[in-house]
Amino acid sequence: MFPWGSFLTYAVVTAVTPGPNNLMSLSNGCRLGFRRALPFNLGIWVGFSVVMVLCTLCCSLLSTLIPQIKLPMLVVGAAYMLHLAWGTFRSTGAEVEGRQARSGFGSGLLLQFVNAKIYLYGILSMEAYVLPYYQGRPVVLLAFALLLAFVGFFFTLCWSAFGAVFQRLFTAHARVVNTVMALLLVWCAVSLFLN
Repeated sequence: MFPWGSFLTYAVVTAVTPGPNNLMSLSNGCRLGFRRALPFNLGIWVGFSVVMVLCTLCCSLLSTLIPQIKLPMLVVGAAYMLHLAWGTFRSTGAEVEGRQARSGFGSGLLLQFVNAKIYLYGILSMEAYVLPYYQGRPVVLLAFALLLAFVGFFFTLCWSAFGAVFQRLFTAHARVVNTVMALLLVWCAVSLFLN
């Protein structure tokens, strides 16, 4: 019988913890409000779905290639996170309109292809939980990939809503909030190399 309890616990805990998607969703929710942050979150959902499907389809191939592609993927992912951290640190509450490129659909979509956290999330979910039970069943595997993407998307929406709800507080203390979020992104980038 499929271990739904441990699978969903892993998926939820991994998806709700701070990472590039959640921190950028919080930042965009704070700066733009929930509704105007939706294009970024929809980009995350589409990109996340594509990555989860690719991880599912290529899991066995990826597990043999991980030693060769891990370092370049980590370097690119860390560089992009540091870029996001710098932009977050430099931003002020008055820059909402000028920062749309960082908060749009394309930015959310592209973030998924360099977000090492979701690759690990997808690979571990498939290897540890799903493939032992459903190997060779493409429709079921696709459904699990889309479920994983939806769980991640749901929590980015939660982080955006949190940012929007506390927008006034965050705006009043924009420098401190942006510094903390930038430092968390730097920590995410550095932590890629600590495992």
